[in-house]
Amino acid sequence: MATFLYKLGRLAFRRRWLMALLWVVIFCGAGFAASAAPAPPADTFSMPGTESQKAFDLLEKKFPDASADGASARVVVRAPEGEKISAPVQKAHVAALVAQLKKSPQVASVSDPFRTKAVSKDGSTAYAIATYKVPAAKIGDKTHDALDDALAKARDGGLTAEAGGDAVKIDAAMSGTGEKIGILVSAVVLVLTFGSVIAAGMPLLTALIGVGIGLSAITALGATLGLSSTTSTLAMMLGLAVGIDYALFIVSRYRTELTEGRDRADAAGRAVGTAGSAVVFAGLTVIVALAGLAVVNIPMLTKMGLAAAGTVAIAVLVALTFVPALLGFAPVKVLRRRDRKQFSDKPLSARQQRKATKRAEKDARRKANLGSRWASYILRHPVAVLLLAILGLGAVAVPAASLELGLPGEGTMAPDTTQRKAYDMLSESFGAGFNGPLMITVEGQDAAAAADTVAKRIADQDGVATVTPATPNEAGDTAILNVVPATGPTDGATEDLVRHLRSLADGFQADTGAEVLVTGQTAMFIDFSETLDDALLPYLGLVVGLAFLLLMVVFRSVLVPLKAALGFLLSVTAALGAVVAVFQWGWLADVFGVDQPSPIMSTMPIFMIGVVFGLAMDYEVFLVSRMREAYVHGARPAEAVVTGFRYSGRVVAAAAAIMISVFSGFIVEDNDFIKMIGFGLAAAVLFDAFIVRMTIVPALFALLGKSAWWLPRWLDRLLPNLDVEGEKLSRTAPAGRVAPTRREHELVD
Repeated sequence: MATFLYKLGRLAFRRRWLMALLWVVIFCGAGFAASAAPAPPADTFSMPGTESQKAFDLLEKKFPDASADGASARVVVRAPEGEKISAPVQKAHVAALVAQLKKSPQVASVSDPFRTKAVSKDGSTAYAIATYKVPAAKIGDKTHDALDDALAKARDGGLTAEAGGDAVKIDAAMSGTGEKIGILVSAVVLVLTFGSVIAAGMPLLTALIGVGIGLSAITALGATLGLSSTTSTLAMMLGLAVGIDYALFIVSRYRTELTEGRDRADAAGRAVGTAGSAVVFAGLTVIVALAGLAVVNIPMLTKMGLAAAGTVAIAVLVALTFVPALLGFAPVKVLRRRDRKQFSDKPLSARQQRKATKRAEKDARRKANLGSRWASYILRHPVAVLLLAILGLGAVAVPAASLELGLPGEGTMAPDTTQRKAYDMLSESFGAGFNGPLMITVEGQDAAAAADTVAKRIADQDGVATVTPATPNEAGDTAILNVVPATGPTDGATEDLVRHLRSLADGFQADTGAEVLVTGQTAMFIDFSETLDDALLPYLGLVVGLAFLLLMVVFRSVLVPLKAALGFLLSVTAALGAVVAVFQWGWLADVFGVDQPSPIMSTMPIFMIGVVFGLAMDYEVFLVSRMREAYVHGARPAEAVVTGFRYSGRVVAAAAAIMISVFSGFIVEDNDFIKMIGFGLAAAVLFDAFIVRMTIVPALFALLGKSAWWLPRWLDRLLPNLDVEGEKLSRTAPAGRVAPTRREHELVD
């Protein structure tokens, strides 16, 4: 592995123009393909194998004219206090509102609340349903403006008018502010780390090119593979973060190799051969974690995971080929300005070079940096540091025990939004369950008669408020009836009601000969949560198992991958605890812009597991691979830990700071899911990089000693030796080597 990547790095360095041209062509080609591709499909949500999805598929087949995909808006109006909505003046205002809505673009129909008897028992509130010819994703600005104008006119007439439904505009699109903040902070971190604007610019440039290629490919393949516009969200977030980190690691290693007496091409080759090997395996762990989302069997998550995995793969390729090519254009300018002056054209002899290298090593040992001092401190107090770190993360993880999962709805929106106001008005006037009705499909020979029987049985069940009359299709083989629960859509009693009604399905079929299915948005949310819960352990086992094998090959150890996996569980639990404290309990809600504390999105734990595991293994590979390299080359276990921190501690800290800044930038977005996942990932990286990898890991190495690198002999013979640490490179002198300058050994990276 190291030898192959060494040759690849030298080739990219020497053929820099060709390599750069190749990536520019790929970038432009992907951009052209994206611009010429058809528009991506609208967001669709499906859950194969669930009862809810089976019922929706049946409705689409049996009620083709029902415009199931069309958006809808539920307009709620309330008369002034003390008045009735049916009073002549208020009724006229409602009629004017309905008439204006019918004139809106893309409208298919608008119901009259007085004809459909959509008036509350106290006579104060009514609602009209506007259905549209197109899905929510295709609702135009003129249609949104028409709805807003109709509401404003009704308010001018003295009514309280609000609207909910997927046809109502939600200002939660990605503004791009998060990426800008992340890039800005990353640039500052890189400049402080490298002390060179050119060195700082390389990771940013290559990351942007990699993300650009990945997003363009997703757009180009959107219509063909059914990738909606939201598929690229995770790809953009992760591609930007890992792209910067991978390039940072290789550029840093190149600078180190250059200052240790390597000629420029050899330094680039060795940087790719050693650091590049770590990048390959770090990228593979991220790809495994993201691709593993396919086991959940929810197409939306599968597409997001695969799209992000593809973008990470591009980031790895860019780091291995494009980064050394850019180093070829500025081989010395990546150093600090004061260090560049020490280069001259007069080379050292072989004997002088050996002496210079030895003096540089002695100087490095005498001048311990912050990373090596931190490692030395932990090695002296491993038990105290280990206990303090574990107890601290354990305390942060405590709120995770109160984790409540759910999906975002209008009831969890900010109180000042029109959707939330409409939701509250309907709950107050029509009952808590009115916002989460259940839909019952009855399929059989005489569906109407069977549905009437089913309706009577359901009406007698506890927890049911009302049951609407059945609506059969034209063929008469399928009928629909709506059930309004007595409790709200997020109430546990509603979930129990759904399960109870489904348990009666066999009895219904025995009595009527018809198949009865329970669906609706509330039932689908319940099925979605159950699907995720059922897939969580298999997914965790698959991802951790594959990554364990991968890391065992990399480090040729059993205990190193084991502690890496256990450390990940600790950091991801602590991150979930922080998410619960902020987004569910409301701690520091104003600081993070949380308008309404609510249950954590059902997708959050599985996203956290997939993404955080991949990132955690990044830091494990980056840090421990340098320790392994020192250990293989003869260092004692304690010396290997200090060496790893001396050369990689600063880089890992910078990489983590960049990741945190990129993810934290997404906290300012209005989209609740993006805000939550940005906060969760930023917290996870903070805990994992600085507490688990840079504190707990060296403490465990201090306690384990040589046992950390233990591997059974029979397993050692079975595992392939990929030479990730570059041992073969240390024994092989490259051909055509150019000696370094006389003062090159004095450079300290």
